Amino acid sequence: MTEHSPVTYRCEGGIAFIEIDNPPVNALSAAVRRGLAEAMDRLANDADAQAAVLFCAGRTFIAGADISEFGKPPVAPFLPEVIAAIEASGKPVVAALHGTVLGGGLEVALGAHHRVAVPGTRMGLPEVTLGLLPGAGGTQRLPRAVGVTDAIDLITSGRQIGAQQALDLGLIDALAQGTDPRAAGEAEARRLLAEGSGPRRLSETPAPAVDPDMVQAWRAKVAKSARGQVAPLRALDTIVAGLDLSFAKGMAQERQAFMDLMQTPERAALIHAFFAERRAAQQDDPAGVKARPVARIGIIGGGTMGQGIAASALTAGLDVTLVERDEAAAAKATGGIRAMLDGAVKRGKLDRTAADRMLDQALRAVAGYDALANVDLVIEAVFENLDVKQEVFRTLDRVCRPGAVLATNTSYLDVNLIAGATARPQDVIGLHFFSPANVMRLLEIVVADKTAPDVTATAFALAKKMGKIGVRSGVCDGFIGNRMLLAYRTAADHVVLDGASPYQVDRAVVDLGFPMGPYQVGDLAGLDIGHATRQRKAPTRDPRERVPVFADRLVESGRLGRKTGRGYYIYDEGSPQGRPDPDMDDMLSGIRSDLGITPRPFEAEEIQSRYMAAMVNEGAKILDEGIAARASDIDVVLLHGYGFPRWKGGPMHWADAQGLDRIAADIARYAEDDPYFWQISPLLARLAAEGGTLADVNTGKDAS
Repeated sequence: MTEHSPVTYRCEGGIAFIEIDNPPVNALSAAVRRGLAEAMDRLANDADAQAAVLFCAGRTFIAGADISEFGKPPVAPFLPEVIAAIEASGKPVVAALHGTVLGGGLEVALGAHHRVAVPGTRMGLPEVTLGLLPGAGGTQRLPRAVGVTDAIDLITSGRQIGAQQALDLGLIDALAQGTDPRAAGEAEARRLLAEGSGPRRLSETPAPAVDPDMVQAWRAKVAKSARGQVAPLRALDTIVAGLDLSFAKGMAQERQAFMDLMQTPERAALIHAFFAERRAAQQDDPAGVKARPVARIGIIGGGTMGQGIAASALTAGLDVTLVERDEAAAAKATGGIRAMLDGAVKRGKLDRTAADRMLDQALRAVAGYDALANVDLVIEAVFENLDVKQEVFRTLDRVCRPGAVLATNTSYLDVNLIAGATARPQDVIGLHFFSPANVMRLLEIVVADKTAPDVTATAFALAKKMGKIGVRSGVCDGFIGNRMLLAYRTAADHVVLDGASPYQVDRAVVDLGFPMGPYQVGDLAGLDIGHATRQRKAPTRDPRERVPVFADRLVESGRLGRKTGRGYYIYDEGSPQGRPDPDMDDMLSGIRSDLGITPRPFEAEEIQSRYMAAMVNEGAKILDEGIAARASDIDVVLLHGYGFPRWKGGPMHWADAQGLDRIAADIARYAEDDPYFWQISPLLARLAAEGGTLADVNTGKDAS
């Protein structure tokens, strides 16, 4: 090992302590792999060492691959070879686990002869979330450790498990009492030596028997949950086929499957999404700009959104003051927040004692604005009405201390007009949370014309503290996400006007990989929301615009979606998730007749093409106008706020992969019948003509 290696070797009392120190997450860089290989050589030749403990410094054991090496040619030594060297050791090697033991980190632990974890450790093989499968023995060693069924479950889902479950499954051999992984590893190593236990290699463990009926059931289950993804099913097949071969041949098959997946569009899309999320959080503001400190926040409005923001802030360790119109409303909001935290406790996301402490010590719900006098940041979450919000901000301008950040949770409204209601527009910013705010990770950070750079930095710091993915947006109607939603939902409405049924559209969109179609989403959100938006825009509507009359007819008849038991679908005890309404055909036929529309049939492919073309075209306009700084930021918004299938990378990445010339040609063809709606983005047209990509304009410049 070189002098500056991230892996160190020390022999003390007959135990070799092999420590990895590669912050922040001890990723398996080339230097770490090289250091581990050298450490195993040294162990083999160290007469004083009778056993070894492999552990990590810092907050976690190896948490996976080194992302800085993604997309680059692989560098020797390769991970399967390093793990084979660990497993081949003639002296017992104990892996002492803590933090998050993921991917290649867990594969390293499986190559060790014994495994011990401290309480709180979590572990998993999440490769399928990147379009891959474990490529360093995970598909072959894990089934030998925990059995075929549990191995299939863990690998095809990519989910993490805790230390106690890992012990129950046989993934680890012991659960330590203390929190020091080095001490836990040493205790386990000395126990093995006292018992005379030698190496125990999973590669030498007989492969478990495979039940064909069980495999068939799992294949059906994974096919359903994967919904078009390639990696989960390939992982399942690799596990099963490998167990029918010798270990060496199973490893060779695993490696081939891994390399095959490396070349798939799915893998490219998932890697794109992975990096896009990290890039979105990086700010390009002037050097030296620091976030303002935020420990105490205020929230105006105790409805579902305000409650969700409060719950998210409390779990992030913030002190929260929530303002409602009266004491009864404040008490109701407190009850809602309590229910959200109780739900987090039941799901194992939050400790009961911690939840009670948050409610008793860090939350107060009041009926007066004066309680906000000393907060660091206020988030307004009242009714989506400009006059109402401006009045709230006039009050905040009077009550809040100088330097407090004033944020609005508006979904559509002009943040500049809201900021203009104050004497300090530099302190105003948009923080568009997505409902339910205690669950959804997306946070659109809307930077107004006069927003100060340190206020923007504060918003991104708050997003990080609350576990949100912050994406910067400029000011426009609907910002990034809702503006795009309006475009592709309008394309769907036009298809229905012209002859398709809402149910046909929903099926086509779900087949693209979305969890729900647009009309299912409308029923879930409440059809009155879209109706209110259309009414707001009615005075300025262009006469060439095609209006979805059927949507307004439903609202006018009291059919608002799930909350009224009827919208596009019928919801009752027999079909709580909704079933098609047989009356829809007659209503649509009447509307088409009134409008002089001769209906025509639509194939799923055309529905999908129109839906995606509208989405991509609007995204290109948003990018061209500087509302979004990068195409990848738009992808992050659609991935985390609107159900876009992650394995397609986001609409802008998808468009680049499809070919912009193809999408531009589709738009030109659609424009022949509706030139008003199908106006191609100048940026999209130029890139299509030049053979460019939307990723080419990811300049990293600030949105404005």
